[in-house]
Amino acid sequence: MATEVKHLHVTYNDIHNLIRYSTPKIATEFNPDLLVAIGGGGFFPARVMRTFLREITEHKALQIQAIGLSLYEPVEGTSANVVGHEVIRTQWLGPDSGKLLLGKRNLIVDEVDDTRKTLHYALSELQKDVEAELLTRPESEHAALREATKFGIFVVHNKNKGKLADLPADTPYFAGATVEDVWLDYPWEAMDIEAHDGHAAADKTL
Repeated sequence: MATEVKHLHVTYNDIHNLIRYSTPKIATEFNPDLLVAIGGGGFFPARVMRTFLREITEHKALQIQAIGLSLYEPVEGTSANVVGHEVIRTQWLGPDSGKLLLGKRNLIVDEVDDTRKTLHYALSELQKDVEAELLTRPESEHAALREATKFGIFVVHNKNKGKLADLPADTPYFAGATVEDVWLDYPWEAMDIEAHDGHAAADKTL
């Protein structure tokens, strides 16, 4: 008999506050020039983080760029999703993405680090774009530009579980909170936000 999956409902306020508490550390230790949001779960966290980072660092030109990746696949005949076998690229930064990233501190933002496959793919592919852009620059500039180009990662929630992919040890990694291996229900997925918030309040009493 299959074990019932435990759900944890998360509110907009929960997410907002986790980002608020995390941002000073990110500003001090990484201070990004660009936020790369992984859609669609990374859009809201990136937008909230931008507000706090602009206030803390006075980096008023801080931009958000978006990439679309999909790992979860729908289960036929139900509204459930399961973890897919491969990451699918649905949206990217465009042909000049390497130029956009080169020489900057780029923070990849997503809502959850579950299997880590999506984060690993995003980081690897963005680094490839940077290397491709370097080939268009004089070789004498490569070392300095490569040194100036940094990638970091922020997730609202990190699941405390074995991962299916690794990140480089020198990649700055920030998580708003670490949770057990539960199914996270985010507010942007809810049809009835009042009912969702009610479930979230009940979850907090368990």
